Amino acid sequence: MEIQIIYQLFSATFLGALIGLEKEIKRKGAGLQTYSLVALGACLFTLTVLSLNKSGIVAEPSSIFIAIAVGMGFIGGGVIFRGESGIAGLTTAAALWTTAAIGLAVGAQFYFLAILATFLTLLILIGFGWLEGKILKPR
Repeated sequence: MEIQIIYQLFSATFLGALIGLEKEIKRKGAGLQTYSLVALGACLFTLTVLSLNKSGIVAEPSSIFIAIAVGMGFIGGGVIFRGESGIAGLTTAAALWTTAAIGLAVGAQFYFLAILATFLTLLILIGFGWLEGKILKPR
């Protein structure tokens, strides 16, 4: 059981780090550490609630979804701000929220879902970011 938990925690951290690495390359404020911690934290919360449920302690597993979503809403709200050039931080907030969901999926042992979501997140951040910068918003 401990090996499984270690695997899940490291997997969530790694998948979060992949997304954070993309942000580091783009020199964004939230990067490798932030995304790794978000995925790790969501996974840890999920593992804790599911373990409490299995051990007979009353813990509603669906409460973890609500807690993570609310917590990420709070963090996401903190990274969105209005500057002179418009609103900034929306993509960061959305990526953090998605990274938390990836951590939750790993904690619930939905590995394929977590890996696919990580791939799609990177596709959106890299591919759509390129498309937006080169085609939709030419300078």
